[in-house]
Amino acid sequence: MRKTGMPAGVLYKDLLMHYITHLCKDKKLKKLLSRQPAFQLKIKKDIYLHLCASVISQQLSVKVADVIYKRFLDLYNGKKPTAQQICNTPLDTLRSVGLSAAKAGYVHNIAKFATEQGMDLRKLRQMDNEQVIAYITQIKGVGRWTAEMLLMFALQREDVFPADDLGIQVVMRDLYKLDTSDQKAFRQHMLNISEKWTPYRTYACLHLWAWKDLKM
Repeated sequence: MRKTGMPAGVLYKDLLMHYITHLCKDKKLKKLLSRQPAFQLKIKKDIYLHLCASVISQQLSVKVADVIYKRFLDLYNGKKPTAQQICNTPLDTLRSVGLSAAKAGYVHNIAKFATEQGMDLRKLRQMDNEQVIAYITQIKGVGRWTAEMLLMFALQREDVFPADDLGIQVVMRDLYKLDTSDQKAFRQHMLNISEKWTPYRTYACLHLWAWKDLKM
């Protein structure tokens, strides 16, 4: 909440410095943070559209996903479609822009859920992280990972740790020299490490992903 007489920008700078100071207690992370700029989380209003974009991009390179998403928007003259407009779009039309049959169906499922159950920002803001995940994963085609990405990149939630994200697993394996021969033990080790990052695990993940991209 904003304090009286203090610019919002100043408060956000204080937050950034606080998360950096907190994460730097982890010596491994400190090395990464010293080479990277601070990250800023943003709120996205069109939640259903963000989910559609997330489904469209699954298992695709960023470049290919961007091309297909642009084609998807072109179906609506380059403008953001309403959930109802997406519902009214035939599956074959969605497939014509490069979506698989499964993804076209999932996009329809998301739009239908948004129109029938509601997916507005105000409603989701009243839920905690696990409640959002439980609510969103009712949609066929939307799993926990997709819901976690929504929390991080659309709802500005600062303390999310997507333990099943392959990129996070690879980076933590390399950075912390973790043994992956026992997947259950490996996952638990990841969770134990991430607990030290609370309440800023989202920011930690953003820096881990950035480090992964720099290595590639």
